[in-house]
Amino acid sequence: MSIQAVARPAKSLLSPNDHALLLIDHQSQMAFNTKSIDVTNLRANVGILADTAKGFGVQTIISTISKDTFAGPLFPEVTAAFPNADIVDRTTSNAWEDENFVARVNRTGKSRLVIAGLWTSVCCNGPVLCALEQGFEVYVVVDASGDCTEAAHHAAVHRMLQAGARPITSLTYLLELQRDWARTETYDLTTGIAKHYGGAFGIGIQYVKSMFEAK
Repeated sequence: MSIQAVARPAKSLLSPNDHALLLIDHQSQMAFNTKSIDVTNLRANVGILADTAKGFGVQTIISTISKDTFAGPLFPEVTAAFPNADIVDRTTSNAWEDENFVARVNRTGKSRLVIAGLWTSVCCNGPVLCALEQGFEVYVVVDASGDCTEAAHHAAVHRMLQAGARPITSLTYLLELQRDWARTETYDLTTGIAKHYGGAFGIGIQYVKSMFEAK
């Protein structure tokens, strides 16, 4: 029996309107002891997520923990993308145990979630496991999270994947939403985010655009 290929995207690929993005606890105090990833890279990856969600119109929930009394302000990359966001501030370390947060998730009407939380083993792990147990399809952004040690980060990631989460990275998220360079309405957005945050890939885009424009 032969298989006939069809030119269409896999259902598991993300599109701007089929999910909600949850950004959890990307705050200054929590970043001080994040050792599994360089904080500069972590901030850049969170910036990619925030700017991508803003530019593509993805429903986004931003949550903090005790921002005025302990964990401090959000990364500026998040507030720059969402300056007027209605942020859910909590006392629970697991955002999914906060009724206001869960109510916001339910109001999106989305059964597919993309989740990034600052500490992989706490901010990310708790909500991911809870969402999976309650029937949500969950993608976890593994490079927009970090932990006190590499062991803690990797253990938390393995635990989430074993429970059924799908791993993704921040740059993959951007490129997966764009997916076709012929989508001119978001071409400049995508290449702009990549140039700003995308490291070597972004420098490559800058180089190519500069060389072609010079001719």
